[in-house]
Amino acid sequence: MNIAIIAPYKDVSDWVATFLQLDSTLTVEVFPDIHQNDKIEAVVLWQHPHGILKEFPNLRLICSMGSGVDHIMADPDLPKDIPITRIVDPRLTFSMTNYVVMGVLNFHRQLFRYLDYKKRKIWDMSNPEIDIQVGVMGAGQLGGDVLDKLKGLGIIALAYGNSPKESYPHPYFYGDQLDEFLQQVNVVVCMLPLTPKTVGFLNLTLFEKFQKGTYLINVARGKHLIEEDLIDAISAGYISGALLDVFQEEPMPPEHPFWEHPSIMMTPHIACITMYQAAVPQILSNIRNLLNETSLQNQIDPTQGY
Repeated sequence: MNIAIIAPYKDVSDWVATFLQLDSTLTVEVFPDIHQNDKIEAVVLWQHPHGILKEFPNLRLICSMGSGVDHIMADPDLPKDIPITRIVDPRLTFSMTNYVVMGVLNFHRQLFRYLDYKKRKIWDMSNPEIDIQVGVMGAGQLGGDVLDKLKGLGIIALAYGNSPKESYPHPYFYGDQLDEFLQQVNVVVCMLPLTPKTVGFLNLTLFEKFQKGTYLINVARGKHLIEEDLIDAISAGYISGALLDVFQEEPMPPEHPFWEHPSIMMTPHIACITMYQAAVPQILSNIRNLLNETSLQNQIDPTQGY
């Protein structure tokens, strides 16, 4: 089978080498040097140029390079009726949970404040801890692991999701219980899937419902957040600060106001990174399943967006 890797902002040399090491019968082409469009049957994507998939008339399988598929679903010219799969890797959960716990503990113990004090040579022992209750929006596999780990640390943690759940192991709110959920927490972690309903979910109307001084952590997708609303919410005191790993535009342009904002900590979309050693075997397994006309692993439901 011929496959194409289309990931303009990634070095995919390790991916190519691993594909060929595990299956020497493959032909792997890498964007922009794809010369046999009519032979491409599977594509492996990350932030692909929208519309490019129309150039592969015999395409049979679309694979995300990571756990998210919103970068694929955002393509207005996405071919219909072609299965889409994503990567599920326990290492992703491990890394994501550690990142979120780091952010929660840094806020709890005021690390960013003390880093600023160090620069200014301020010795201030007052208020070294903030009492916290954490609300995790998104109660799937990743959110559930974050809740488990926070509970293990003795931190009160609540979950919010889109629909009811039976026998959920943590305090759980859903649907129109959002206001009640927000009034019980002062750290909000966004781990929601990106769907048409959640685009722009983190906006000023929502922030006005926060307890004053709530801390925001967004590790989901940049399109969840109306970025200018975050600055307004911090100025108004609804939010005391934020830790952001995802953004509307990546890489973030140098003129963006977040770079200079003292209450916003940023990282360059590194909360969890897909390891090619785990991803490539999953993609190959699905290619074999496709050829054998058997069920695909981790196939997404386009109507749900995840």
